[in-house]
Amino acid sequence: MKTAGDIIAANKQEVWSISFKATVFEALQLMSEKNIGALPVRDKGNVVGIISERDYARKVVLLGKTSRETPVEAIMTPAAQMVTIQPGTSLEICMALMTEHHVRHLPVFAKERLLGIISSRDVVQAVIEEKSKVVDNLRDISDTLFTQRFDDHIAGGKG
Repeated sequence: MKTAGDIIAANKQEVWSISFKATVFEALQLMSEKNIGALPVRDKGNVVGIISERDYARKVVLLGKTSRETPVEAIMTPAAQMVTIQPGTSLEICMALMTEHHVRHLPVFAKERLLGIISSRDVVQAVIEEKSKVVDNLRDISDTLFTQRFDDHIAGGKG
């Protein structure tokens, strides 16, 4: 079974981040520009939280705040509350954590170093690819067995 590290390695994407002092609007601009749904929040290079589009919807729009005036630190999920994983975490565990904690993004850390963030879409896509390979392998085995049985039958075998 694939792991979170496999997804990070396959994507080879740069890890974008934003300062905790930036505005939510700036975070939204960066997420839109990079076509991502969440950003690590940093202070002096250290990850201090994460901000997502969902945070914006629930903690800015619905509360009548403005994205141009609200700082990222006011709506981010602090690092102590983030659900994080390690590169060796299986995709099954990733799905279980996302479901249990109602999150769509999991930061992947190797010790204190942020390697990247995987999304629920990344996980689902990897699982589908893996299952497709299993189905293809089973088809190949089935075709081989059918061909062998057919050949045996034609040749007068037990078939």
